[in-house]
Amino acid sequence: MTRKLNIALISPRTGLYRHGTGVFPMSLRYAPLNMVTLAALIPPELRGDVTVYDESVETVDPTKIKADIVGLTGITGVSMRSYAYAEYFRRQGITTVMGGPHATLMPEEAAKHADAVVIGHGYETWPKLLHDFREGKLQKFYYPPEKIDWSLIPDPHRSMFAHKRFITTNSTQAVFGCPHHCEFCVTPIICKGNYERRPIEDVVAELSRMPGRYVTFLDPSPVENTEYAIALYKAIAPLKKRWGGLATTRIVDNKELLDAMEASGCFGLLIGFESLSNSGNSAIGKEFNDIGKYRRLMHELHSRNISVMGCFVHGLESDDKDCFNKTLEFINDAKVDLPRFTICTPFPGTPFFDGLKKEGRILTENWTLYDAQHVVFQPKRMTIEELQQGHIDCWHSAYSISSIFRRLAGSRTFLEYTILANIGYRFYCRGHKRFPKKRMENDWKLTCTTAEDIAKIEPAY
Repeated sequence: MTRKLNIALISPRTGLYRHGTGVFPMSLRYAPLNMVTLAALIPPELRGDVTVYDESVETVDPTKIKADIVGLTGITGVSMRSYAYAEYFRRQGITTVMGGPHATLMPEEAAKHADAVVIGHGYETWPKLLHDFREGKLQKFYYPPEKIDWSLIPDPHRSMFAHKRFITTNSTQAVFGCPHHCEFCVTPIICKGNYERRPIEDVVAELSRMPGRYVTFLDPSPVENTEYAIALYKAIAPLKKRWGGLATTRIVDNKELLDAMEASGCFGLLIGFESLSNSGNSAIGKEFNDIGKYRRLMHELHSRNISVMGCFVHGLESDDKDCFNKTLEFINDAKVDLPRFTICTPFPGTPFFDGLKKEGRILTENWTLYDAQHVVFQPKRMTIEELQQGHIDCWHSAYSISSIFRRLAGSRTFLEYTILANIGYRFYCRGHKRFPKKRMENDWKLTCTTAEDIAKIEPAY
């Protein structure tokens, strides 16, 4: 008789979202797909007790977790906390597996803390790993196949998130990877440069099974194949869903695509404007970001009642101190519903990181600070303090009462969400008040023998 496996899957908390102490109310957090998809991929003959933990909406007591295998994920900014959990469980004699973005970028490092590392997509390797474990043949590394059959992806076990404090559990993904190769981005590395799409009929069938009206698409770059995107939006229109997702600025020149988005129920898009300088965009591989079209794009979307989370990067090689004022001027004039700012971050494993390290410009390899809100490299045209403080001041200015009122009064799109989200970001700004010099040292020590030790290793705030 096949031995069943008891499995615990843990997603460690970030600085933005953490149960009880995060800067956002939990009602603003959508449910991620990673762990509930892994739960769905467990072969039935191996499935024992399976529990999914997400520290953004719940407190995890590791002393109460009894499992044969613990699976951990994490972006770079939470990798130290993931390692802390791994060290703790391994000391309890529990086999620990690591996957996700940081483990894919730094598999050899992750392997120092875990019994096995899953690199890239785990749709085929995660079930194989579980069979190998049961047979006593666990490998150190599991690499994805060259080709994945996207029609075989199961529905995530969203029921495992029932009664947890997410704004919605209706998250899905239709497109994987990105055809662009921006040197600071981790997506091309994680997806091996591939740009893949699920069968449209599968996406429609999945959405039709979701309760409620609202859906979040997590595709990192869904509109680069416009023929597929238009066909998808036309196919989901009869479902009468309301959806939010991502897009690039290139949609401004495609009226058919914009109209299809509107007709299919799009209420909001996250768009990476990145820089208010064409040279800055070109330097990171986003030549298609034409700043001369930014305001027209905002008008096109707002006229279709689509709100915009506009993302902007500070600290690019061409940026000087004027970049902050340029960004603020644009978001106020163009009525960006929900502006979001990041500091250009050289994530390990990317060409950007490798280039800066060769130049001796990497300030720290304390991954906790690699959350895109802290300066971790020497900027080219600013001091470290100018970039960090200018970034913080930009957040505060953008989420002043006057800026919020000016932007939302001019936009008036999806106000039931954008008002709440703007208030949430005002709370976030309270945590960013001064340059965190004391956190620059790479002084984390992994001696996690108790649950209290894990609590000491927190993501940056």
